[in-house]
Amino acid sequence: MNGEHGEAAGGDAGPEDTDGVLAGVGPRLRRIRKDRGVTLAALSGATGISVSTLSRLESGLRRPSLELLLPIARAHRVALDELVGAPPVGDPVVRAKPVERNGQVFWPLTRRPGGLQAFKILEPQRRQEPDQRTHEGYEWLYVLSGRLRLVLGEHDVVLSAGEAAEFDTRVPHWFGSTGEGPVEFLSLFGPQGERMHVRARPARK
Repeated sequence: MNGEHGEAAGGDAGPEDTDGVLAGVGPRLRRIRKDRGVTLAALSGATGISVSTLSRLESGLRRPSLELLLPIARAHRVALDELVGAPPVGDPVVRAKPVERNGQVFWPLTRRPGGLQAFKILEPQRRQEPDQRTHEGYEWLYVLSGRLRLVLGEHDVVLSAGEAAEFDTRVPHWFGSTGEGPVEFLSLFGPQGERMHVRARPARK
């Protein structure tokens, strides 16, 4: 795996493409919070995110990002893919059509080309020799289950469930199975210059 899905989804992006990427997140955040009987003030206290920012997220006036969604997912004790509407693997009623490529299964979570692209990816258990690639853009990875190996420049790290990484795709990179089992993860690929503040932890030896 080398981030080629980002290139395949490329194209000229306008503001509407970016703004519409995760349009359903706001209503979903509000529904989950209200289903749990949690007030904005209580959620603010649990996440450290201001009430005004949470309100703007729910109303669609604030663009969702991993640095905002991760603490909200932890506070609600739900998987990140539930917040962004990622389809569950094997669900026969999923509307997003999975695509198989190079042994991987992709569920596209964005409907239009260009701008920020989101995918849910299932990587099978297999051993591969890392083949690092480079291209324009910026990428975020979030592991849902299993362990994901990320080779980034001279660094070789393993991400476990609940861990995230971000990197400039102009740096030689590759990511895929550790060979220990399948891994399921979210990938967000954006135009050059967009950044978040989530870092990968080095693998323990």
